[in-house]
Amino acid sequence: MGSRLQGKVIVITGGTKGIGKGVALMCAQEGAVVVLGGRNEQDGASVVQEIKDVHHAEALFVQGDISREAACKQLIHETVNRYGRVDGLVNNAGIFPRGTMVDTSEELFDSIFAVNLKGAFFCSMYAIQSMQQSGGGSIVHMGSTNGYKGAKELAAYSCSKGAMLTLNRHIAAHHGRDRIRSNWVTVGWVASEGEIELHRNNGVSLEDLQTKASSHIPSGRMQTPEDIAYGAVYLLSDESSQVTGTELHINGGIGL
Repeated sequence: MGSRLQGKVIVITGGTKGIGKGVALMCAQEGAVVVLGGRNEQDGASVVQEIKDVHHAEALFVQGDISREAACKQLIHETVNRYGRVDGLVNNAGIFPRGTMVDTSEELFDSIFAVNLKGAFFCSMYAIQSMQQSGGGSIVHMGSTNGYKGAKELAAYSCSKGAMLTLNRHIAAHHGRDRIRSNWVTVGWVASEGEIELHRNNGVSLEDLQTKASSHIPSGRMQTPEDIAYGAVYLLSDESSQVTGTELHINGGIGL
């Protein structure tokens, strides 16, 4: 076990699968107490048990849908009630259903923004309130290359990530005096469970997906949850104590 996050209490939204799970496992490996937010209780219990069995670390799952403010409040308040504080928040939960600028319904738009932006906003709000009382902390936003201009078929998703980028800069600019840092990770093309399932439903195998991705990504391969987790651990650790308002690109050069 490492010690880069020894004793820190880290909250991760969408922490039961994909990137969130990868970040959770690496945080636990580095000595953190990990609190997972998510909707699926079975998945949450599974990750908590893996953290305890493999890394012998403390972990908690809090069930809730962060598209509702009340669930964001519950996630942070349960963490504080159990462990006394929040040292780090990773705004990872996100959905990315397809829709272009000319065929996105109001219902689809609202559902995407409720999870991707509203959830990040209110989780950050309650985390900041706690961090102000405990002496500071670090917030990491899982962004996307689509946050800059976006893919044609991901119009609402791209706009939600663009707004998250503004949220990142806002927190960094206005809460630095509270010793609260805020940073963004530009996530590239990750072979997460959701991405694999999406393409499988469209008749694209994992091998075909990886071949397609390798031809588009300058580094020659898709990113893994572990690739992203390395960056998140750095931004959550004291090693990055003077890093705030930044955009850390972990995308293999895609979108440049």
